[in-house]
Amino acid sequence: MKVRQISLISCALMASLWVPIAADAQTKQPVEYVNPLIGNISHLLVPMFPTIQLPNSMMRVYPMRADYTSEYYGGLPIIVTTHRESSAFNLLPQTGGQLALSKNYPYDNEHIAPYSFDVVLDNGDMTSKMAVSHQSAIYEIQFANSQTPSLVLAAKDGGIKCGSNWISGWQSVGGRVQSQTKVYVYLEVENAPAKVGIVEHGQINASKNSADGNLVGAAFTFAQGTESVRVRYGVSFISEEQAKANLRREITDYNLQAVAAKGKDIWNETLSKLNVNSSDDQALTEFYSSYYRTFERPICMSEDGKYWSAFDNKVHEDGGTPFYTDDWIWDTYRAAHPLRTLMNTKVEENILSSYLTMAEQMGTNWMPTFPEVNGDSRRMNSNHGVASLADAICKGLNVDKKKAFEYSRKAIEEKTLAPWSGVKAGWIDDFYKKNGYIPALKPGEQETDPNVNRFEKRQPIAVTLGTSYDEWCLSRIAKNIAATDKNKKEAKQYASLADKYAQLGLNYRHVFNPETSFFHPKDKDGNFIMPFDYRYSGGMGAREYYGENNGWVYRWDVPHNVADLIRLMGGKEYFVKNLDQTFAEPLGKSKYEFYSKLPDHTGNVGQFSMANEPSLHIPYLYNYAGMPWKTQKRIRQLLRTWFRPDVMGMPGDEDGSGMTSFVVFSYLGLYPVTPGMPVYNIGSPMFPKAEMKLSNGKVFTILAPNASTDNKYIQSAKLNGKEWNKPWITHQDVMNGGVLELVMGSQPNKSWGAKAEDAPPSQDF
Repeated sequence: MKVRQISLISCALMASLWVPIAADAQTKQPVEYVNPLIGNISHLLVPMFPTIQLPNSMMRVYPMRADYTSEYYGGLPIIVTTHRESSAFNLLPQTGGQLALSKNYPYDNEHIAPYSFDVVLDNGDMTSKMAVSHQSAIYEIQFANSQTPSLVLAAKDGGIKCGSNWISGWQSVGGRVQSQTKVYVYLEVENAPAKVGIVEHGQINASKNSADGNLVGAAFTFAQGTESVRVRYGVSFISEEQAKANLRREITDYNLQAVAAKGKDIWNETLSKLNVNSSDDQALTEFYSSYYRTFERPICMSEDGKYWSAFDNKVHEDGGTPFYTDDWIWDTYRAAHPLRTLMNTKVEENILSSYLTMAEQMGTNWMPTFPEVNGDSRRMNSNHGVASLADAICKGLNVDKKKAFEYSRKAIEEKTLAPWSGVKAGWIDDFYKKNGYIPALKPGEQETDPNVNRFEKRQPIAVTLGTSYDEWCLSRIAKNIAATDKNKKEAKQYASLADKYAQLGLNYRHVFNPETSFFHPKDKDGNFIMPFDYRYSGGMGAREYYGENNGWVYRWDVPHNVADLIRLMGGKEYFVKNLDQTFAEPLGKSKYEFYSKLPDHTGNVGQFSMANEPSLHIPYLYNYAGMPWKTQKRIRQLLRTWFRPDVMGMPGDEDGSGMTSFVVFSYLGLYPVTPGMPVYNIGSPMFPKAEMKLSNGKVFTILAPNASTDNKYIQSAKLNGKEWNKPWITHQDVMNGGVLELVMGSQPNKSWGAKAEDAPPSQDF
């Protein structure tokens, strides 16, 4: 079988790409490998959605249904305002005299690409095609019978207006955060409608051109026998007028094929920055589908140099720096932000600048944790925005370091550490500052801190470990400022702060149980909670002690100081034994009982959960204990077991690039175990050759010419032609461009990367 060459074939873009890997190879564009339906049936919780969108763009849609098994569409989507939410507005093509503001459509022959989709509706009576731009989109709807066709645009909790060939409107954006956020639409049709007006009691009221309410709609009715209707529209978070301007700027006619072709070119240009070759179509599909997912969020909110911010409910000038939001940082700091730092540094700088701006706009100067279109929903635990800032700063990105330090410090020390809360610090936080850990409630003890969410609980181990890491990240920012500040007095102050927060970064030690080598919840008196089961104790989602995952997963949640974790466990031999047992320990109960308690903890290999982000770094930890070959074996096992190019090919929730960026890195053979430390662990590359076209214009190449399903083990390595025996490389090694060459084999080379001095660096790096 010929090796397939993945390259962009648009003539306009060829000049910017490198020489093809094999000139006579069969060609296939990267976007043609993308399968948006991967994971659209979930194993337990929320599925992935087949998103149609240009990279990081405001205009996002997916079919209006629960998942791939849904029997009906609920209409045609206009815009998804927040990740995993339903569409705002609803486009309803209909025939006959009675018009509905909501409707279920049987559907068939659905085809979805990242930039377009088409579907047959109502058992063949209608066919819809759609393509997107950045802030606008276009539909073409074919009607198969000779009845009178109509189009209804419906809005929930909003308003609608209409004119001769246009409909505009607004809809409130709901969610956990109460804000004044609205989304606006301006839509127009190419065909002159025979009738236009507000829908009332199933009919068009042509004497009425506006309506507000819980469910309102306007409609066009076309002449009998009309077979095709073409619709274009723009969206905005600023105004209906801006929605119209966005449309006119991006889509100047009704040529759907041109919009789709442009979108395809944009995706190919974007995806081809990672240029890989392989004869394994399944691997290529999984790789490029995962890479496409990393552009789903955050989204750019800037519209003609302005943007709406839910963080102060105002429209702002962006000053030339695009504003981004919709990012669950608890998930994405681990691999999505580091991937973007490599592949699109400027976008990452703009995203981080947006987060600093949000902190100011909220009036607290607290870094956000879950910034969404309608504000910061403050979900999950810890303050991992500081990790993304620290990672960017230590890798040389242009970030306001002093603001980054101050807003991160305030978020950790002034806002409560109680999960899912955005209020000021309280009793739990005072206890943490004094004792270095979050106290757990004794069995039967009632909650006394009003900041604690009744369902999410204290999550004392998760919060203690997460905050220890955040404080270490804060020390990294301070250390960088101290090293670069020309004011000697300020530099000295920041050096002192770096030492302070580096010490606080060791707080995880307070909850380590040396008798069991687990992180074990303690009560306020300093006693370990007993009796205790690291698999099941903690109630629903183990939240009374951990968070979504059990003690076996959080056993490894010290990414900034793995060397110290090895020491705490008694040395490398015990550390590896404990790692091995994590992947071997049985569930202990039936699957029904296990998942009824831990529904996020799916994708199991033993007690390891491939389905949840706190596990992502764990298979790479063997590198720190002198056994990189076990990392190589484990990574291949996990990729082949849990990630597949089918509708159930995702082991758990994919929180908008949190997990798929792990897949991208791992397929390449690298992984950022510790954001905040400019280092990548080496795993087991899946491709014979991969080229990373970096933000600085240089190319970093990973060669593993004999890599295969069996040949997963590194026999030897060279970095830029020189022997390389470390299972890690630095960020600068990558950004300098060059070649990492790995000789692969079917049997482990247990001596490669095994020396103590070969281990990846830990806290004091």
